[in-house]
Amino acid sequence: MELQHTLKHEISLEGVGLHTGNPVKITFKPAPVDLGINFVRVDLEGRPWLKADVLNVLDANRIPRRTSLGKDGFEIHTVEHLLAVLVGLGIDNLIVEINNNEVPGLDGSGLEFIEVIKKAGIEEQNSPRKYFLVKEPVWVAEKDSLLAVFPHPSFKISYTLDYDHPILRSQYISLEINPETFEKEISSFRTFVLQDEVEELKKIGLGKGASYDNTLVVTDDGVIKNQLRSPDEFVRHKVLDLVGDMYLLGMQMKGNVVAIKSGHTLNIKLIKKLTEQKARYELGGVGSNYTFKQEAKELGISQIMQILPHRYPFLLVDRIISLEGGKRAVGIKNVTINDGFFEGHFPKRPVMPGVLIIEAMAQVGGVLMLSQEEHQGKIAYFIAANNIKFRKTVIPGDQLVLEVEVVKLRSKTGQVHTQALVAGKVVAEADLMFTLGES
Repeated sequence: MELQHTLKHEISLEGVGLHTGNPVKITFKPAPVDLGINFVRVDLEGRPWLKADVLNVLDANRIPRRTSLGKDGFEIHTVEHLLAVLVGLGIDNLIVEINNNEVPGLDGSGLEFIEVIKKAGIEEQNSPRKYFLVKEPVWVAEKDSLLAVFPHPSFKISYTLDYDHPILRSQYISLEINPETFEKEISSFRTFVLQDEVEELKKIGLGKGASYDNTLVVTDDGVIKNQLRSPDEFVRHKVLDLVGDMYLLGMQMKGNVVAIKSGHTLNIKLIKKLTEQKARYELGGVGSNYTFKQEAKELGISQIMQILPHRYPFLLVDRIISLEGGKRAVGIKNVTINDGFFEGHFPKRPVMPGVLIIEAMAQVGGVLMLSQEEHQGKIAYFIAANNIKFRKTVIPGDQLVLEVEVVKLRSKTGQVHTQALVAGKVVAEADLMFTLGES
């Protein structure tokens, strides 16, 4: 099980924004587990926070040539190189204090960010890392650009750059993104611009902090007043941008990203589609943000609501009165005439629907599945019910005791036997099966 990471110590650096030209000081501070990457504008009243998340991305058509975040009237520009470094070094939680509206451009790559962060030190945290797992292919396209992602056991990028330009003709790279490959193969490669674009970009207010030192200016014959760090530096920098943009999923990912001439606009479109996919999957299963403590034997309704996504009228467990992680759980459902299903189910003679008794047992089963340390942070999907038997009716005033015992529990599946009892007598029973997936 991989654990989350943050910095050991606070550390700062200063520079100038590539596009705004604004001087800026940025300070990295350790952060608690599950916080993610958060920017703090310390120069603004109230020190507003902004999480690195696709929900906070500003329109790339309005703010081109970089990835920018904004909310409630304040903005932070050109975050992609820093975010790429955080992915590459495996930083999950960080507070980034910044006293202006753009991350410093430094040398136009991620190299100086890596040096500073490694100087501060990286610290392991006592909580499992959360991954965005790609479950099915997703793709977006614009004109001759394509970006797709496929299921894969690790984070991999395959990028093809091919422009109608003598220096930017076909370049291709494919590699697994991990701390070793990122630092060696991606981190030090710099942003670039065509010489023909420079004047137009200046007219719209971009590149005020750019120079021949931090931006490769490309002509038909090569780069001006600089030397390439690698013959394929251009495609490697595009991978740097893409890695940083992908972190706007709010967590690190596992998937194979295939890109053809992709840029920030297309990157963000893909991330939005992946976020929609994630939401669909989460709606179909029980996911837990609750951290189980080994000594916890009971769970109240507030704790249950952190584990189960259901709410009235579909939350069918009032309390967990006994919990042995990975072995057994007992839950309570108090049946009252105010339960919404009685309004339409035998209204003149109220009887609890059998399918909801099964669902109540499954909800307790979901809690039990996720109580194992290695399954915390996963999602439990209820996939099968066998040997279902209904023995007695359940009516208002009854208290359902929902007993769940593990039959088999593996890394990706779980099977349980369940019983529902009223006054000590079995009213229903079933064998239920779950599949366990990453959130």
